[in-house]
Amino acid sequence: MKRPSKRVTSGDVARAAGVSQTTVSFVLNNRLDQGISDETRSKVLEAVRSLGYRPRAAARTLASGRSNVVLLLLSGLPVSVSMSVFIEEFGASLSESGLTLVTHLASPDRGRLVDVCATVHASAVIALSPLDQGTVEAFRESGAQVVLTTGKDASVPDASIGRLQAEYLVGQGHRRLGYGLPTQGAFSVMAEGRLRAVADVCAEHGLVPPVALPTELSAEGAARAVGEWTRRSVTAVCAFNDEVALAVLAGMRVRGLSAPEDVAVVGVDDVPVAAVAAPSLTTVAFDLKGAGHQLAAAVVAGLAQGDPHIGRSGAQPRLIRRQSA
Repeated sequence: MKRPSKRVTSGDVARAAGVSQTTVSFVLNNRLDQGISDETRSKVLEAVRSLGYRPRAAARTLASGRSNVVLLLLSGLPVSVSMSVFIEEFGASLSESGLTLVTHLASPDRGRLVDVCATVHASAVIALSPLDQGTVEAFRESGAQVVLTTGKDASVPDASIGRLQAEYLVGQGHRRLGYGLPTQGAFSVMAEGRLRAVADVCAEHGLVPPVALPTELSAEGAARAVGEWTRRSVTAVCAFNDEVALAVLAGMRVRGLSAPEDVAVVGVDDVPVAAVAAPSLTTVAFDLKGAGHQLAAAVVAGLAQGDPHIGRSGAQPRLIRRQSA
């Protein structure tokens, strides 16, 4: 039986580069305060590449005083197309700073989440749903230096999204709006924020509140909501996201209605199929890559300086006008 290959150590790297193990540690931990020359740094990195050296996580933690793990809590949120884009950019941006993204999909039970944080030795925890102060403190006690919740400091403000939808439709002359709510409970916080913004716009223009109805992601299920909207003289629908909007369009076809002639529809996310839907979907888009990059920058700043501020400039929503409205 062939014996497994010997694991490459930092000592092997040091011998190959002709330097001490301490120097190897300084280079790998990017210690710019040690006066290591570019030539020496290049020798160490070349030895790392040629030998295929992979430092152990525990060793990295001891050397730097923290791990390189960032824990992202999705708390049961469905991983949609837009969510995938955001996560990919977030992870790639963290990687550029030597950090590793770990995602956790389970339900938001405090005890389990804190256990996960401790198990992976996360230095930062990011939650895409609100966290209470007790949970934040529990994460910190388990070793997380940075705890951010985008439910509180959202890179893409839900109010801005709902307002943009409603203001566009009101500007098109619609006076009775509907709102297509998601049926997934995990989206309830985001949906409430967007719906409140739509209601605020209606109030500002002297209109009655929007008719908000749960909208199933099926033609027959959505047709029930469409029937209620038309019964109540709704002429335009703000959908929670593009999936709900596309379901509304399917429900309209079941009812023999068309957009925008009978009911105008505006979605959110600008998923790839939005542009090729029949009719093409008017929607709200935002720079999800920019949002992922900004959140990564906030994590890096928090770990380095203790000031994890989430910027907003790269994620401002914009309306893309197409045939459905």
